[in-house]
Amino acid sequence: MKNTLKYINAFAVIACILIIGCDKQKDEFVLGTISPFISNFDLKKSYKETDLVLNTTVMKGASSIKGVVISDFVAGNTPKNLLVVQNSRIVGNGIDSVRGIAINIGADAAKYTVGDSVHIKVEGGILKRVDGVLQIEGVNSTAVNKIASGKNIKVPVVNIANLIAQPLVYENTLVTVSNTVVEPEPVQGDTFSGDKTINDGFGKARLHTEATANFSGNQLPSAANFTGVAYFKTQNNQPQLSLWVRNANDVFALPLVKPSPIIISGYLTNPGGSEAVTSGTQKGAYEYVQLLATKDIDFSVTPYSLVTTNNAGSANPAPANGWATGGVRTYKINITSGTAKKGDFIYVGGYSKLIWGFGSTNISSANWVAAVDYANNDGANFGTKNTNLLANSGNVAGIALFEGTTVNASTVPVDVIMYGGGNPNSGNVYVAGPPELGYRITNTDYYTTINPSSRLQQNFFGAGSNTNRLGFQVEQTGTSGGGFIQLGGIYITSTGRWEKGRLLTNIVMSTTATISDLQTGAGVTVLKN
Repeated sequence: MKNTLKYINAFAVIACILIIGCDKQKDEFVLGTISPFISNFDLKKSYKETDLVLNTTVMKGASSIKGVVISDFVAGNTPKNLLVVQNSRIVGNGIDSVRGIAINIGADAAKYTVGDSVHIKVEGGILKRVDGVLQIEGVNSTAVNKIASGKNIKVPVVNIANLIAQPLVYENTLVTVSNTVVEPEPVQGDTFSGDKTINDGFGKARLHTEATANFSGNQLPSAANFTGVAYFKTQNNQPQLSLWVRNANDVFALPLVKPSPIIISGYLTNPGGSEAVTSGTQKGAYEYVQLLATKDIDFSVTPYSLVTTNNAGSANPAPANGWATGGVRTYKINITSGTAKKGDFIYVGGYSKLIWGFGSTNISSANWVAAVDYANNDGANFGTKNTNLLANSGNVAGIALFEGTTVNASTVPVDVIMYGGGNPNSGNVYVAGPPELGYRITNTDYYTTINPSSRLQQNFFGAGSNTNRLGFQVEQTGTSGGGFIQLGGIYITSTGRWEKGRLLTNIVMSTTATISDLQTGAGVTVLKN
């Protein structure tokens, strides 16, 4: 009998475990207490562009949201009656999202200030669009409970192209758009009031300021980092982005950038065939960089230099002398002869002057201002001879242009492009210090010397927000080489700003390719006055 009871009890335990195990696989079954709060991330994910009644089923058992107020009624530049609240979804040990939501609670929205922590019961409300703005309606002001004040707000830095591409993600969210210019360039007396066009090189948006805002009469800067709440309205079936800065402190004016007479417009990192071939007059120096002249220039009068960095290896020390580190890390080429007219493509590197390595088209007729046998000769002042001027795989690599032929740890480039690498510091290219070590950058379409969030100086790649880099070339099927990389954008020669940032286009190469393949097409950089 005891044995029978044992078997019955054991069966009961196993059955119980199986039942619980099965229930755990049901989406609606949750062990523990259901949170009364839903994140804005999950709430907005449920919205399908039709009015959505908010109940506990839609909100996965929750009835409320909580977050930090980002709308600023004190300065007067926020949509009427909308309390805008931002929060983050916590997953594991970190934050994976920042989302904002607007709640229409009438005139009482003005009672709350930036940084207030609030809990809001939204059950029974309706998530809908009103004049294009996504918001929750039907919530009484008594549903808002202020918990604290003075809370910090996480502000993502997002370019305009990404904002426009993901309106449901970023609408009603506080964001910073960095390294932005106002179009047309403001003159003395131009103010914030109304709608202005801003351009960060990746897209254009409206900067909106109510005429009644307390900063509407302030002088509009030519260039700035703008922080504001993103709102969208649909026009012609396309989302139209408006950024509403909340107050004067949301605008951080930037100095105008000095235009560079030459910019980086393309490069070949992996020619077809062996890079070490030397046969007669054919040398193993096949890699090269394409530059674009933005003004007439005589390099014998105004010399420049080009430096490449290749950070192969897993135990590299930090580059104490930056671009002037030398050895196998950086290689310098002086440009001290030749001329170029505005709009001319010029070439630096490959002594062989072959378009795609051994046996390919000779392009010596192109404007070569510095053809260097880097495979058999050390660089000018620094850099050890090698067959890889430009890395084609592995750690972060880069190209920098300098005015003059003197380059040391403190010299600032006039243009710079970084590419490759599994992470921004692969190859140990930056150390925060002190002392701070790394490769210096300048203000370009990808980098800025002022951090858009902290507003502190950031002068190196890898520091602060300076982590952008391009990908490697596409390796071509059936060959041992890769495509030529065109960097296509729109450069404003009068201001030194990028109206459209450079994007990478891989040009399929062959031994019969011609120079026109590198200088024409949609992936080419365009100059604009």
